[in-house]
Amino acid sequence: MFEKLHKLVSQFVTLTDKEKLILESAYSIRHVPKNFTLIAEGEVAKELYFINKGLMRLFYNKDGEYITAYIFRENLFASCYESFLQQTPGIQCLETLEDCELLCITKEAMDNLYETLPKINILTRKIAEQRFINSQMILSSFLLDSPETRYQKFAAVNGDLFLRIPHHIIASYLGITPVSLSRIRKRLIEKRS
Repeated sequence: MFEKLHKLVSQFVTLTDKEKLILESAYSIRHVPKNFTLIAEGEVAKELYFINKGLMRLFYNKDGEYITAYIFRENLFASCYESFLQQTPGIQCLETLEDCELLCITKEAMDNLYETLPKINILTRKIAEQRFINSQMILSSFLLDSPETRYQKFAAVNGDLFLRIPHHIIASYLGITPVSLSRIRKRLIEKRS
């Protein structure tokens, strides 16, 4: 159950067997069905999730229109981070896009880990650095790239997601309409022919 988490952690810090057990004891395991809302707008994000299996999306509700901010896949941590870190009601929503197997940790358990297992401070800093870089790349792409280029970059890294989630969610993430996504895909297929 914890193999994927340990594999990720080992990329950043080395834990002894005893430290691995301490880490595992901070988490609970949860199986969540597809289309389940883990955190709704206006709620406090009480947990951080490590995705063993499945997909989740972080999104905003703007006057009934759902705008996808990020798609989380296996081996990533997911939450409404601002709400989780500050323990205040958030403006984001987090839902499952597939049946998910999650490792869950509360803010209190995370804070306790920082005290009992100081290496976790290094781990979270390095993961936060990666998240910051990813956020900057996404922002840069929205500012500098055409919708077609954004699509191509997404497809190069996440092409399998076109078979796993509805295309309107991908279109929302790319900042385009589903019709535009369909046109871009058709145009690129015709170019290859």
